[in-house]
Amino acid sequence: MNFKRFKIEGPVLIEPKVFGDERGFFLESFKASLCKTEGIPTDFSQDNHSRSSKGVLRGMHFQIPPVPQGKMVRVIRGGVVDVIIDIRKNSPTYGEWMNVELNEENKFIFYVPPGFAHGFLTLQDGTDFLYKVTTEYSPTHELGIHPFDTKLNIPWKSWLDFEFILSKKDNESPVLHNFSSPFII
Repeated sequence: MNFKRFKIEGPVLIEPKVFGDERGFFLESFKASLCKTEGIPTDFSQDNHSRSSKGVLRGMHFQIPPVPQGKMVRVIRGGVVDVIIDIRKNSPTYGEWMNVELNEENKFIFYVPPGFAHGFLTLQDGTDFLYKVTTEYSPTHELGIHPFDTKLNIPWKSWLDFEFILSKKDNESPVLHNFSSPFII
């Protein structure tokens, strides 16, 4: 596995070693010893699986303390543009966002630590998105940032010029400047 870090401190892109032949392929999608060495949590409490149609935009979600949630995400079928926003109020990159493309071909895995809003845009019908989380889902601690916050200027349409499908909850999320972050680094 290769571990790539970014200008925004915390997230890690994991590039697994893929061994393929005429039978198919094999890869390690999680290895506790390597993750521990890289400072990535190894104690996950819940696994989730979503399937989405092309144009579904899920996010930008996060859980607040006392049950913040880190995520290890990957795509096993289809593809997404995965986006995170730094919402740690004393971070030098507060309010900055970044994206990675996750798909069944590159097989990348993306670790998103607590303190980041997370979402994704599906690029293909029938996209299967898997993620491990460090704490169980808590609806009373889940919040979101509006994915179309004009001050963030996330270029969703440049990745997929399509009619996006959002949940009512995501469409009613506040913009970042109306959010008082409880996350401190």
